[in-house]
Amino acid sequence: MVNYSSAQLDPVFSALSDATRRAILVRLINGEATVTEVAKPFGTSLPAISKHIKILEEAGLVERRKDGRIHHLRLVAAPLKDAAQWLDQYHWFWEAQLDSLEKFLKEGGDEQSSQTR
Repeated sequence: MVNYSSAQLDPVFSALSDATRRAILVRLINGEATVTEVAKPFGTSLPAISKHIKILEEAGLVERRKDGRIHHLRLVAAPLKDAAQWLDQYHWFWEAQLDSLEKFLKEGGDEQSSQTR
């Protein structure tokens, strides 16, 4: 089992907790974009989008490159991989829960069909 510190994962999960920030990351999957391009689909101000971008930068999910007055953003996927690996540790638990549910439903279904005879 891989151990991840709260200092590594907390900022990532906090950043991912907001739908706007997740949408920004989805946009950046397609490649580098300017702040203005990223902000365009949202009905919020540029300063509001900049706050979201700052949180993503602090979590290590986005890098910024300045070209004069233009700010270019790109996705940094490594922290997402770490978060996914942490979540994957619980895969066995969910599989066991689903197996138990399937067994329960099958047994319950057999019981109900015998009662209706």
